[in-house]
Amino acid sequence: MTTDRSLSPATASQAQTPLVSILKQCAQRSQAAFYTPGHKRGQGASELLRQLVGAQALRADLPELPELDNLFAPAGPIRAAQTLAAIAFGAEETYFLANGSTCGLQAAILSVCSPGDKVLVPRQAHRAVFSALVLAGAMPVWLQPDYDLGWGVVRGVNLSQVEQALTQHPDIKVAVLVSPTYLGVCSDVAAIAQYLHQRGLPLLVDEAHGPHFCFHPDLPTSALAAGADLVVQSTHKVLGALTQAAMLHVQGTLIERDRLGQALQMTQSSSPNYLLLASLDAARQQMATQGYQLMAQTLKLAEKARSQLSTLAGLRVLSPENLAPSPLDLTRLTIEVAGLGRTGFEVDEWLHNQLSVTAELPTLSHLTFIISLGNSAADIAQLVAAFRQLTAQTRSQPVVSIRPLPAYTPTPLLSPRQAFFAPAQTVSAAAAIGQISAELICPYPPGIPLVFPGEVIEPAAIAYLQAILKEGGVVTGCADLSLQTLKVVKA
Repeated sequence: MTTDRSLSPATASQAQTPLVSILKQCAQRSQAAFYTPGHKRGQGASELLRQLVGAQALRADLPELPELDNLFAPAGPIRAAQTLAAIAFGAEETYFLANGSTCGLQAAILSVCSPGDKVLVPRQAHRAVFSALVLAGAMPVWLQPDYDLGWGVVRGVNLSQVEQALTQHPDIKVAVLVSPTYLGVCSDVAAIAQYLHQRGLPLLVDEAHGPHFCFHPDLPTSALAAGADLVVQSTHKVLGALTQAAMLHVQGTLIERDRLGQALQMTQSSSPNYLLLASLDAARQQMATQGYQLMAQTLKLAEKARSQLSTLAGLRVLSPENLAPSPLDLTRLTIEVAGLGRTGFEVDEWLHNQLSVTAELPTLSHLTFIISLGNSAADIAQLVAAFRQLTAQTRSQPVVSIRPLPAYTPTPLLSPRQAFFAPAQTVSAAAAIGQISAELICPYPPGIPLVFPGEVIEPAAIAYLQAILKEGGVVTGCADLSLQTLKVVKA
């Protein structure tokens, strides 16, 4: 792996920002605007909005002017910006996404699946993958990754699990991986990609949390470098793009590019926000020219936090050796707080409200923090100081830890699409057990469904979700967020 991509002759033009530059020119131009949006370059915008985002941002909120190119048929600055992104991230072709990774994952599955096709999907996939199955009419074959009981953390997918699934379901048409997971745990993408390619099958990777991987050798190998055919990245999650801005990368011959383009037109807005698109161009330029240094600094901050927090009584900090051989993203900091006699939800609320320290993901036993290029040494000092104050208030009675259901892999009786369109009825939670779910139910974040349309509702799943609610967590996706009632498919 190249330690500094900016030194490569192939990336000599990476200092350019074709989309940012032309958008800036258009925003500065004086013009009588008779096109969308209605605020006309900020002139008609609310004063409250102008104060919030600034006049310059409103002037740059422009539609598909001839100079700005067209996202669905790029031939100018968008095409140039996407080409530079493909070089920077190691793809053959890159598509900018203004609807987040969600639309990229939906388009990815639509591009390779037909109604009735089987898709190998890890159980902890994001709900965007499941909505894609509804749109495509595909049938999931669930893959349950190994579960570390000591940490209460899902490991990465390994080759033997994929081999077993293909042996049991030789008609699987495509495999999906989530690598890294929300906690930064990676799968054996290289071995799985090689195995699938030997069978002529494509590998799609949800790498929403890993767009930084290719910019430093101490980070896990990127999915593209490991051989994945299509990779979706949430550029905004850990790099410098605006929220909702993402990228889809593709390589090889197993993905039909024309069909992928059609699928993206179905899942993306026909009026993409150019500020989001330009932020992708700027984020790519930043990483291509400074990525190694920025990631080295980020890794140094993460290591400082990890080493200092590891010395505090009552805390356990997740480290690479805890989950070996599954690689771990060292910029993702997961802290187990059950030893403090508190739930992760309780600690998260206290840190946020009392000490202005906010985690990315609270769970029953853990808190996960994203350390990125936007963090500073002062942030790390504030984080450590907050936990020092918290550990001084440890309760004598440890909290009862509620672990996820590692073996919960129900067999779908209906495809997600069939269940979505089937007539449904509302019944009590007790009466719903044993019936086919008509709705998706998941603790959020991280938005990973526990009950999915088309599956039989099991008592263990309902008990777990109710325990989540009791401990202060949130359940989403269902009509009744209190879980007193559920929607099931009419018999």
